Amino acid sequence: MQSNLICIRHYKKAVLKRTALALAAMALSAGVAHADAIFDQPDASFRGMVSSTNVVKPGDEAVVRGRGFKPGQEVQLLRNGQNIAKDKVVTADSEGNFSTTIAVPRTAAVGLHPVVVQVAKPSAASIFELKVSPDIKFSGADKFNITAEHLKPGLYQSAYSGAANALFVTSSVGRPPVKESALMKVNPDTLKIEASITPAADKTSDRGEVMAVYGVAVDDEAGTVWVTNTRGNTVAVYKQSDLSLIKQFPNGTVPHARDVVVDGKKHRAYVSATGTNEIIVIDTQKLEPVGAIAIKSKSRGQTASPMSLALDAQNGKLYTVSRTTNEAVVIDLAKQEVEQVYPLEGTKGASGVAVAPEANVLFVASQGSDDVQLVDLKDGKVLHDVSVGAGPLNLAWDPKNKVAYAVSRGSDSIAVIDLNGKLVANLEGGSFPNHLSTDGKGTVYAINKARGKDDKTGDRISRITLK
Repeated sequence: MQSNLICIRHYKKAVLKRTALALAAMALSAGVAHADAIFDQPDASFRGMVSSTNVVKPGDEAVVRGRGFKPGQEVQLLRNGQNIAKDKVVTADSEGNFSTTIAVPRTAAVGLHPVVVQVAKPSAASIFELKVSPDIKFSGADKFNITAEHLKPGLYQSAYSGAANALFVTSSVGRPPVKESALMKVNPDTLKIEASITPAADKTSDRGEVMAVYGVAVDDEAGTVWVTNTRGNTVAVYKQSDLSLIKQFPNGTVPHARDVVVDGKKHRAYVSATGTNEIIVIDTQKLEPVGAIAIKSKSRGQTASPMSLALDAQNGKLYTVSRTTNEAVVIDLAKQEVEQVYPLEGTKGASGVAVAPEANVLFVASQGSDDVQLVDLKDGKVLHDVSVGAGPLNLAWDPKNKVAYAVSRGSDSIAVIDLNGKLVANLEGGSFPNHLSTDGKGTVYAINKARGKDDKTGDRISRITLK
């Protein structure tokens, strides 16, 4: 009997041992399978890009689109570990695109929010920044006299000539091949077009393109108008009197020529070559390039890219900002070299610049951080950081009233800021405000673009004065 009990006990132990081994094997197999699922073959050629396509404020719904994915890839959008998209899992269509929305709470902080793009089938991951912009209401219009007139489609920039008492305005429509462009001479009081020309044909193109004009500056010493032909990577010079062409520089003279300013007394034009780290220098008498001013970024491993230009001819200084490295740059024109490079803490996408020489203050507008910074030119310290509407692009300084104007394309607004960093007003700017210029006597001219042919507030020039 005892012998039988011992046999039964041994049998049970053997069964339990075999069961335990089987369970362990199953667990190991499941673990290996789970690990295989987590560490599957990654998408080595992943090129997916995600972006928000609309201006988003607290309480808004962000429209999010993806492109460059593989058909059938599954995408989740995660913030702080939470799936934040309306469609918890979205699938790329046959062209590798997808669209979804994100409900942004009213309590959301203003700023750039990193969102993890988690991809499966095959697996990949990236991060995109969802920008939540400040909600700044229009205000202060009662302090200003504002008149506006429609001009030609595709307005871009303007420049005031004191000698001719005229505004020179550029326009270019659409993307290449650009066939519709104009340089206009506009009455600064009535805002009516007094003369207009179409730029000459682009001889390097077989698609009927013209040498479309974008940036503009005046040389009152020579009676000329300088324009940038951004698409042609060059510049051109016209007469102020009749808008006849004096010289069309060869394509490639200035890579992606953006802004131009002219120091007429010193016979120099300066052109920002966006996408490079250089400002190209041109002799305005000989009409020949005479060199370049290279900007070396203080950000390790990064390359500066100049955007807007602000000239202080009286003090021999030129100012610009770098969009790629978020830095302000001071150039000594006597030495034709960079004097200072100031990092701009807290900004992203620095684009616009204006200088208040008498206060030794630089205004910088940044599209990515929706702000205008007032920078002390003595040491580069930020004196004030002012929130403005979404996507501030360009600035102008009004020396008479001692305020700066900033156009914000995303919010259709024009911010007016004093030297104390106070938002004096936030004016309606029409569709896509793009550029500002001043006559230096208290009048500011704002250019805005259009949202289509039937846009009643589009393609206007506005004349703004303080009451």
